Amino acid sequence: MNVDSKESGSGVRIVRVGDERDGQRIDNFLAGQLKGVPKSLIYRLLRTGQVRVNGKRAKPDTRIAEGDDVRIPPVRTAAPGAVGTPAKSQMQRIEDAVIHEDRDFLVLDKPSGVASHGGSGVSFGAIELLRAARPGDTLELAHRLDRDTSGVLVFARKRAALTGLQELIRDGQITKQYLALLCGHPLRSKFEVNAPLRKSTLQGGERMVRVDEAGKPALTAFRVIDGFAEASLAEVTLYTGRTHQIRVHAQHTGHPVAGDEKYGQRDCNQAFRASGLRRLFLHAARFEFTLAGKTYSFSAPLATDLAAVLDALPRRTGSGKGVTGKSVR
Repeated sequence: MNVDSKESGSGVRIVRVGDERDGQRIDNFLAGQLKGVPKSLIYRLLRTGQVRVNGKRAKPDTRIAEGDDVRIPPVRTAAPGAVGTPAKSQMQRIEDAVIHEDRDFLVLDKPSGVASHGGSGVSFGAIELLRAARPGDTLELAHRLDRDTSGVLVFARKRAALTGLQELIRDGQITKQYLALLCGHPLRSKFEVNAPLRKSTLQGGERMVRVDEAGKPALTAFRVIDGFAEASLAEVTLYTGRTHQIRVHAQHTGHPVAGDEKYGQRDCNQAFRASGLRRLFLHAARFEFTLAGKTYSFSAPLATDLAAVLDALPRRTGSGKGVTGKSVR
């Protein structure tokens, strides 16, 4: 793991940062050092000045560097009744979802219902489950998927791989494609939505996103690949990575994603529930990029529960068999 650790008589640890953690945020570094400790406690340690880097108080967004000495106070972990180690069945489920691993990346076909990371009432997300299942590995989330969204989720095993991929994401040099079932039938089979998105937090803490000229630029391309009596299956390409981007842009067109309880249409959701849809019909199908001269292309077939919904839907007159067969399942 490339870190050196010394412990004082008071239980305080001084951890020297290795090259694999160079450039990492201190809050993420602490999450790796303090297994089983809730993020809320980690942020409290930072706010109260108990964590120091080279003798100076650290903020959550402080970046550490190779050779830095990080002071970590003693923390009680996994007390009875507290959040500790996840169940073996949870860890096995996430292990079974691994679809690729090499020296730089590990990739999941993330099941719907599993958050990318813990927090907001979620004890264990995919990253916590993987770290618990593989305590000797260095793993960091390279990007995120909504909890209800299934499909390709990429983790970095090396610091250079993480920072390199995140730079590509910031520069829009990756390909991210999803499959979404849209309510109704768009007028065109191919179209783009170029509409800025603004994020806000409601009084209860719920995040909401809306199209707003004061928001951040967001561009999404939709291509209808199959037609059903009351819906259209679309391949969706993201050119930016805003929170809830596909869902809000689909809503903006008047054709929200089926099963979307936050941005969708109640009548549409009720109709598709009769066909077995129990969650958001959104699946991360492909994630592709080139890093250090090597091209990576990760793909995940359409989740079986969503494929079953398509099988149950009546087809649109004249749509033929479509292309849902081998290409999306």
